[in-house]
Amino acid sequence: MKLTYLSAILLLASPLVQANGLDLNLSKTMPAIEKFYLDLHQSPELSYHEQKTGNKIADKLTQLGFKVTSNVGGFGVVGIYKNGNGPTVMIRTDTDGLPIIEQTGKSYASKVTVIDEHGAKVGVMHGCGHDIHMSSFIGTAEQLIAHKNAWQGTLMMVAQPAEEVGGGAKAMLKEGLFSKYAKPDHIIALHVSASVPAGKVAMKNEYTMASVDSVDITIKGKGGHGAYPHTTIDPVIIAARTVLALQTITSRELSPLEPSVITVGSIHGGSKHNVISDEVKLQLTLRSYNPDIRNAQIAAIKRITAGIAQSAGLEEALYPKVQVHEDESIPSTYNNPAQTNLVRQSIASAIGDENVLETLPVMAGEDFGLYGRTDENIPITLFWLGGVNQAKYASAIKAGKTLPSLHSSKFAPDYKVALPTGIKAMSNAAVTLFNQ
Repeated sequence: MKLTYLSAILLLASPLVQANGLDLNLSKTMPAIEKFYLDLHQSPELSYHEQKTGNKIADKLTQLGFKVTSNVGGFGVVGIYKNGNGPTVMIRTDTDGLPIIEQTGKSYASKVTVIDEHGAKVGVMHGCGHDIHMSSFIGTAEQLIAHKNAWQGTLMMVAQPAEEVGGGAKAMLKEGLFSKYAKPDHIIALHVSASVPAGKVAMKNEYTMASVDSVDITIKGKGGHGAYPHTTIDPVIIAARTVLALQTITSRELSPLEPSVITVGSIHGGSKHNVISDEVKLQLTLRSYNPDIRNAQIAAIKRITAGIAQSAGLEEALYPKVQVHEDESIPSTYNNPAQTNLVRQSIASAIGDENVLETLPVMAGEDFGLYGRTDENIPITLFWLGGVNQAKYASAIKAGKTLPSLHSSKFAPDYKVALPTGIKAMSNAAVTLFNQ
């Protein structure tokens, strides 16, 4: 998406309420929060390895008086603070980093390297802003405890591991997050944005992030000598036909009013110039909002791949194998409209209505959506926290250039502006939900 187009969408901010909100006295607390952020940024841990990060979160919550449980769903942390009778509000952060070598040039850049599960040396970086999320999370916990006279109920702080691989929310829910600790009445979270200026937030009612599925397709053939193709059934040709045919699912089988993405991100087959192989492997990512569309995508992929194999003359035993990685699948994130409207109004009262923007849904995915898909049917809201330095944002818009995206080795949020904005936004949103 071009920044010029996105900026036009973001400027569609609707009039809200006048600025006021809680008096947070952030000038006193921000130095410690910034120090915490820099520590997290320089010590990221990959998914399923967030032990030290979880310990840091647990220590902070314990110091604030929360009843803390660690190692929930891996290295997840749950903090409970009871403050009289009232609703339970859950605030969630994610904690894992990405296998990226940081190239921001910042003095505080991550220099962490690890050996991954394949034996390769990889860099580790908070390239998706989870360090911003965690720091805002702790800053919000501090403010809500400091202003506990402004709300009543149970504050539930959840630091979730393994978001980047779609496993953390599933694991925490499986371990009884809503039965062993507390059943929330409201769930909220923020996600830093690489396309919204720092000092602002953006949000949308209803679908805001997509469902995500990873799919492997193994296409079989009958290999042989490249000089005698007539004696083979070439899986490379079958794969080429399959890649093109898969594009017709979105363009011809699904309603044009329903967003759908089917991307073939990887194709591997063969070993030598003059050898027709026996196998080609494809890797796909699927994105949609509507669960019915997701199911239709998968059904169509299975039907089309089998049909092409049959037309190539393969017997059924050699039809392609389609594997959907259900353990990595995550649903779309659906912002409950009634709750999201309350959150929007509350944040606008804290940071000004001109700083609360309306945005479009994105095809990126987030396992936060799972918290709203349980039998309890709890309303959830996720909003975007602006992370881009305002001067750099304005310069990029003027020049028509693209800024570093999330998951980029050069993504460097303007934390000095983003963090206080996130803390103000989340603290006020929580108090509103406690008191509504």
